[in-house]
Amino acid sequence: MSFTDDILDHFKGHIAEVKLVTSSGGVFEVVVNGETLHSKKETGVFPKSDDVIKKMEAMNK
Repeated sequence: MSFTDDILDHFKGHIAEVKLVTSSGGVFEVVVNGETLHSKKETGVFPKSDDVIKKMEAMNK
């Protein structure tokens, strides 16, 4: 499964849209409602979907 598929599968019916915005230079950022949850540019690491899902769940608490 892909990163996007993991998120869409976990939040079935609760996410209206997942948008991929292309970039260059190895930049990969996860932004939810304007809040950056992960930045590969800052950390140097591609995020695990489980970690991003946990951060997304925490936003709703």
